[in-house]
Amino acid sequence: MTAKKIIKSFYKSDAFINVAEMDSFLHEEFLLEWQSSKGLVKMNKQEALDFTREMSVSYVRTKVKIHSIVKDKNHVAIRFSHFVKTVENPREDILLAHFFAIFELKEDKLFNCYQMSQLN
Repeated sequence: MTAKKIIKSFYKSDAFINVAEMDSFLHEEFLLEWQSSKGLVKMNKQEALDFTREMSVSYVRTKVKIHSIVKDKNHVAIRFSHFVKTVENPREDILLAHFFAIFELKEDKLFNCYQMSQLN
């Protein structure tokens, strides 16, 4: 599978609320650097899986609308909007934030990611 297809598959999956699925996409040495509303957040694979577990408590569904995606060798840049359905209101899609991320893939897994987000 190409790097671009791996990223598309990741964002179309339930990985954000399913720990086993998230685990299947992440390289053992995964590292995320995220410029968020809370400042710079760094997560390794285990921390990303723990974060996924936390999200699964609050959200029953997540959906991503991809605005653009560009590939260069083993790097993929993506711009997207992330929508969620909460446990309290499972019928309404709520825009969580807008994101831009650059992924580096290694051995067909997500290896490094630099991400920025802007709350809605």
